[in-house]
Amino acid sequence: MDSNLNPPTYKDYYKILQLDYDATDHNIRLNYRKLALKWHPDKHKGDAAATSIFQEINEAYSVLSDPDKRLEYDLNGNYEIDNYTLPEYLSRFKGMILTCNGLGMSQTSKWSQPLMELNDLKEN
Repeated sequence: MDSNLNPPTYKDYYKILQLDYDATDHNIRLNYRKLALKWHPDKHKGDAAATSIFQEINEAYSVLSDPDKRLEYDLNGNYEIDNYTLPEYLSRFKGMILTCNGLGMSQTSKWSQPLMELNDLKEN
Protein backbone atom coordinates (compact mmCIF):
# COMPACT_ATOMS: atom_id res chain seq x y z
CA MET A 1 0.00 0.00 0.00
CA ASP A 2 1.37 3.41 -0.97
CA SER A 3 1.76 5.63 2.11
CA ASN A 4 1.12 8.73 -0.05
CA LEU A 5 -2.50 7.70 -0.51
CA ASN A 6 -3.31 8.36 3.14
CA PRO A 7 -0.90 10.99 4.41
CA PRO A 8 -0.96 11.53 8.16
CA THR A 9 -3.13 14.36 9.37
CA TYR A 10 -1.58 16.85 11.73
CA LYS A 11 -3.35 19.01 14.23
CA ASP A 12 -2.18 22.54 14.85
CA TYR A 13 -2.68 22.77 18.60
CA TYR A 14 -2.00 26.51 18.57
CA LYS A 15 -4.85 27.09 16.11
CA ILE A 16 -7.15 24.77 18.03
CA LEU A 17 -6.60 26.87 21.18
CA GLN A 18 -6.65 30.10 19.11
CA LEU A 19 -3.14 31.06 20.22
CA ASP A 20 -0.08 32.72 18.76
CA TYR A 21 2.85 30.35 18.36
CA ASP A 22 4.81 32.15 21.06
CA ALA A 23 1.92 32.09 23.57
CA THR A 24 2.72 32.26 27.26
CA ASP A 25 1.61 29.61 29.75
CA HIS A 26 -0.89 32.13 31.09
CA ASN A 27 -2.46 32.66 27.65
CA ILE A 28 -2.59 28.90 27.05
CA ARG A 29 -4.53 28.41 30.31
CA LEU A 30 -6.89 31.33 29.60
CA ASN A 31 -7.76 30.24 26.08
CA TYR A 32 -8.16 26.62 27.16
CA ARG A 33 -10.63 27.56 29.90
CA LYS A 34 -12.59 29.86 27.60
CA LEU A 35 -12.86 27.24 24.84
CA ALA A 36 -13.50 24.33 27.20
CA LEU A 37 -16.43 26.20 28.73
CA LYS A 38 -17.78 27.12 25.29
CA TRP A 39 -17.57 23.59 23.86
CA HIS A 40 -18.21 21.47 26.97
CA PRO A 41 -20.49 18.53 26.07
CA ASP A 42 -22.90 19.43 28.89
CA LYS A 43 -23.73 22.64 27.00
CA HIS A 44 -24.26 20.76 23.72
CA LYS A 45 -26.24 17.69 24.77
CA GLY A 46 -26.04 14.99 22.13
CA ASP A 47 -23.98 17.04 19.67
CA ALA A 48 -21.17 14.76 18.51
CA ALA A 49 -19.39 17.62 16.69
CA ALA A 50 -19.19 19.67 19.89
CA THR A 51 -17.86 16.66 21.79
CA SER A 52 -15.20 16.15 19.12
CA ILE A 53 -14.14 19.82 19.33
CA PHE A 54 -13.99 19.57 23.12
CA GLN A 55 -11.74 16.51 22.86
CA GLU A 56 -9.40 18.34 20.45
CA ILE A 57 -9.23 21.28 22.86
CA ASN A 58 -8.27 18.94 25.71
CA GLU A 59 -5.69 17.18 23.55
CA ALA A 60 -4.13 20.49 22.51
CA TYR A 61 -4.05 21.72 26.09
CA SER A 62 -2.46 18.51 27.37
CA VAL A 63 0.44 19.05 24.96
CA LEU A 64 0.88 22.82 25.10
CA SER A 65 0.53 23.08 28.89
CA ASP A 66 3.35 20.60 29.51
CA PRO A 67 6.76 22.22 28.80
CA ASP A 68 8.38 18.95 27.69
CA LYS A 69 5.50 17.92 25.44
CA ARG A 70 5.27 21.43 24.00
CA LEU A 71 8.98 21.50 23.15
CA GLU A 72 8.71 18.09 21.50
CA TYR A 73 5.63 19.24 19.56
CA ASP A 74 7.28 22.50 18.51
CA LEU A 75 10.39 20.68 17.30
CA ASN A 76 8.72 17.71 15.63
CA GLY A 77 5.22 18.89 14.79
CA ASN A 78 3.83 19.66 11.39
CA TYR A 79 5.70 22.45 9.68
CA GLU A 80 4.08 22.43 6.26
CA ILE A 81 4.81 25.96 5.14
CA ASP A 82 1.82 26.10 2.80
CA ASN A 83 -0.55 25.83 5.77
CA TYR A 84 0.60 29.08 7.38
CA THR A 85 0.61 32.75 6.59
CA LEU A 86 4.03 34.40 6.73
CA PRO A 87 3.37 36.03 10.14
CA GLU A 88 2.21 32.67 11.55
CA TYR A 89 5.25 30.90 10.15
CA LEU A 90 7.66 33.49 11.53
CA SER A 91 5.92 33.54 14.89
CA ARG A 92 6.09 29.75 15.11
CA PHE A 93 9.83 29.67 14.54
CA LYS A 94 10.75 32.91 16.31
CA GLY A 95 12.02 31.10 19.39
CA MET A 96 14.28 28.85 17.34
CA ILE A 97 15.64 31.18 14.68
CA LEU A 98 15.89 34.54 16.41
CA THR A 99 17.43 33.60 19.74
CA CYS A 100 20.72 32.04 20.63
CA ASN A 101 19.08 29.55 22.97
CA GLY A 102 16.78 28.40 20.19
CA LEU A 103 19.84 27.41 18.21
CA GLY A 104 21.31 25.58 21.18
CA MET A 105 23.99 28.21 21.70
CA SER A 106 24.84 29.88 24.96
CA GLN A 107 24.23 33.60 25.26
CA THR A 108 27.98 34.26 25.22
CA SER A 109 28.83 32.26 22.14
CA LYS A 110 31.77 33.04 19.87
CA TRP A 111 29.29 34.75 17.52
CA SER A 112 28.00 37.23 20.08
CA GLN A 113 31.39 38.02 21.62
CA PRO A 114 32.46 40.54 18.90
CA LEU A 115 29.15 42.38 19.31
CA MET A 116 29.62 42.58 23.07
CA GLU A 117 33.14 43.95 22.59
CA LEU A 118 31.86 46.53 20.11
CA ASN A 119 29.19 47.65 22.59
CA ASP A 120 31.86 47.96 25.33
CA LEU A 121 33.98 50.18 23.04
CA LYS A 122 30.99 52.43 22.29
CA GLU A 123 30.24 52.87 25.99
CA ASN A 124 33.82 53.96 26.77
